Amino acid sequence: MDTLRSYLSTLSPADQADYAKRAGTSIGYLRKALSVGQRFDGALVRQLHIQSGGSVSLTELRPDIWPADESPAANDPQEVDRAA
Repeated sequence: MDTLRSYLSTLSPADQADYAKRAGTSIGYLRKALSVGQRFDGALVRQLHIQSGGSVSLTELRPDIWPADESPAANDPQEVDRAA
């Protein structure tokens, strides 16, 4: 959850609310979930990652779905080629 906390800290309150809305949730929900260490739904994690431009880690939020060695880029040959 550190990458989500860090990302949110770079945004103004209005931008935090906009980010949460684009991800399909509310900033209130994200703050509450962060404060109690709640596990996010996989679809929400994906949107948090996408809407942050990759700043929020899929693996950190849901390692059971996206283990470090099975990140989307690692499974996409085109992404691997671009990184090389």
